Amino acid sequence: MMKKVIPLQPALSPKRARAPGFSGGVLADTFGRTMHDLRISVTDRCNFRCVYCMPREVFGASYKFLPHDAILTFEEIARLARIFVGLGVQKIRLTGGEPLVRRGVADLVRMLAELTVEITLTTNGSLLAKHAAALKAAGLDRVTVSLDSLDDATFRAMNDADFAVSRVLEGIEAAAAAGLNPVKINMVVKRGVNDHDIVAMAERWRGTGRIVRFIEFMDVGSTNGWRMDDVVPSAEVVERISARWPLEPADANYTGEVAERWRYVDGAGEIGVISSVTQAFCSTCTRMRLSTEGSLFTCLFAERGHDLKSLLRAGATDDELRNEIAAVWQRRADRYSEIRTEETARQRKVEMSYIGG
Repeated sequence: MMKKVIPLQPALSPKRARAPGFSGGVLADTFGRTMHDLRISVTDRCNFRCVYCMPREVFGASYKFLPHDAILTFEEIARLARIFVGLGVQKIRLTGGEPLVRRGVADLVRMLAELTVEITLTTNGSLLAKHAAALKAAGLDRVTVSLDSLDDATFRAMNDADFAVSRVLEGIEAAAAAGLNPVKINMVVKRGVNDHDIVAMAERWRGTGRIVRFIEFMDVGSTNGWRMDDVVPSAEVVERISARWPLEPADANYTGEVAERWRYVDGAGEIGVISSVTQAFCSTCTRMRLSTEGSLFTCLFAERGHDLKSLLRAGATDDELRNEIAAVWQRRADRYSEIRTEETARQRKVEMSYIGG
C-alpha cells in the first residue's frame, strides 16, 4: 500500500501577523500550529437531513433552529473576518447547515471578497445551479459540493429529503461553467451504505478537472450513531481506486491541508482522502470555526465555543476582539482525533450543522 508521509508539525511562517496583546513573535497555539483557515457557518438550517449530519429523528419538524436575531449579521461576519485575516488567516470557507438557504449569501461574499484571501463555499448543491453565476460575480473563488453517491436511490436515502442526484450534478456543472474551479466533490463514505460507489465516483470525475475527495465517516456531534465498524479507512479507498487506475501521492498545496492528495499516474487528474479517524492530522490543523451565532470553536469535535457575539454587540473595539481571538488561539490544545477512543467518541460534542464541516 502506498503511504504518504504527513509532517508532524507545520512550518511557522515569519510573515504571520502579530496581534496586539500578546508577547510578539508568531501567533501559534500550544503545539506551535499557526492559523490559516477560518470556516464560517452562516446558518444552522439545511434542506437535507443527511443521516451522518442532521438525522431526521433529531432534526425533525419540532426542532428549534436559531431565531434570525440570534445569528450574526453579514456586517458582523465581515468585521470578524477582517480581524482574522489580520491574524494570519489566508482562506475563508462559508458553510452551514446549507449556506445557500440563507438569503443574500452573495452579498456576504461581496463583502469578504474585499479581503486578500481565498473565499470558498461548501454546499450540498441543491441550489447551486441557481446561484453559481451570482456567487462568482460577487467574488467567490471556488465551491466544494457534497455528493455521497451517484446511485439515485442511495443518494436519496442518504440525504433523506428525496432529492435527486441529477440536480446536484446540474449544480456542479453550473459551478464549473461559472468559473468556480476546480470544483471539489466530497463523498462521506459509510461501509455498507455507499462504499460500493467509490470506484464509480472516481471514474465519473476522472479527466474532468473536478476533484473528488473521499471522507471517512466521523463521530462529529452526538446524534449520527457513529460506529468504528462503519468507517471505511482512506487507505482502503486508495487501494480500491488504485487497483483500477494506479495512483501516486502528491504534495500538499499548503501545510495543514485537510485532504491527502493522490494523482492518477496516467495524468487524468487527482483524488483526495480525508482521514480524520484512521490517520489523524491534528498536528497540522490550522483551522478555526465561527458558528452561526458567533461562537468560536478551535476543533470540529469540541464541546463548547468562545462567545464573540456578546463582545461584538457590547461595543468591543477591533483591538479588543483581536486580543480575544489571539488569546483563544494561543490557549488552543485540541487534538481530539489523535486521542479518540470508543469512550471519547460517545462524549457530547457540538453538531456539525451548527459549526460547519
